[in-house]
Amino acid sequence: MRESNTVTLTTFNQTDRREIPAYSIPEAAHYLGVPKSTLRAWFAGQQKFRAVIRPADPKTLILSFSNLVEAYVLSAIRRKHHIGLPTIRRGLSFLVEKLGSKRPLLEEQFATHGARLFVERVGEIINLSQTGQVEMTDLIHAYLERVERDAKGMPIKLYPFMRSQPPKDQPRTVVIDPRISFGRPVIAGTGIPTAVLAERFKAGDQPPDLAKDYGASEEAIWDAIRCEVDLKAA
Repeated sequence: MRESNTVTLTTFNQTDRREIPAYSIPEAAHYLGVPKSTLRAWFAGQQKFRAVIRPADPKTLILSFSNLVEAYVLSAIRRKHHIGLPTIRRGLSFLVEKLGSKRPLLEEQFATHGARLFVERVGEIINLSQTGQVEMTDLIHAYLERVERDAKGMPIKLYPFMRSQPPKDQPRTVVIDPRISFGRPVIAGTGIPTAVLAERFKAGDQPPDLAKDYGASEEAIWDAIRCEVDLKAA
């Protein structure tokens, strides 16, 4: 049976750097720590189910910074509860109706009370226990705290997770800002691209030396490398 619920989406503003296609599915999946197949399903659909989020470039599946944030918020749901695509679609459709928003995952309303409404609706669909709902809401809020917004409440910076420790314990060492380095990850507060550091690491430079060269902490250097390189293969 084909999924019938739909989420109405806005037309992208191509003059806004946040809406310019910039990230491939594999690249975005790596930055967000989300399986490529899952991310592709969210943006391109899967078998009988339609996409959850509209990509900035539907033909090539190239994502914008705003798309990155939308997927980042949804990834919080997947971390522990692995909510299915049809359920996510129904939850988002519910938010569109309740918040009067066409892209609720981007807006400040979601950070204030939209996350709670989303979790309540998802809980009704899949019979989450009250404890499970509380855990999911707390996890989403932990993710939302790493999205910096402008005066209008729209995302301008994203601080992705670089470590496996609990979200609230992770520092903001790496940032993705569409206004800096063409939206590629950099060490926060410096503008140093993580890709440059990863290349030097792969070439044999060690993090303590890189920290001295760039005037950054060794901790930040390691996080920058994690952002770009599979350490098992490095």
